[in-house]
Amino acid sequence: MKARKRVVRVKKKRKIRGVISGSAERPRLSVFKSARHIYVQAIDDVAQRTMAMASSLEKDFSLASGGNKAAAKEIGRLIAERLQANNIKEAVFDRNGFIYHGRIKEVADGAREAGLKF
Repeated sequence: MKARKRVVRVKKKRKIRGVISGSAERPRLSVFKSARHIYVQAIDDVAQRTMAMASSLEKDFSLASGGNKAAAKEIGRLIAERLQANNIKEAVFDRNGFIYHGRIKEVADGAREAGLKF
């Protein structure tokens, strides 16, 4: 069953990536969640480089657990602040094949509350 879930997610991911793309002015926010942590990257697909990243594994991350909604919201806020420091105010949200609820939704909400537009 686990392998089937992964295959379905990868198929969704490919379909989504066929539609959305990031640029220097409007990077793609790619979110990945594992059981214990959450990771977000702001990617410029034209230049093929990562502009900013945030993860619950960072040393200065304030919350003890990285696998809950509070941590996801904090990561969203953190990536938005890092992008705004580079004068980027808009982004494209890439849920990476995951369903848009729970921690994925909290990352998006945290970034929006910090001033990033999707």
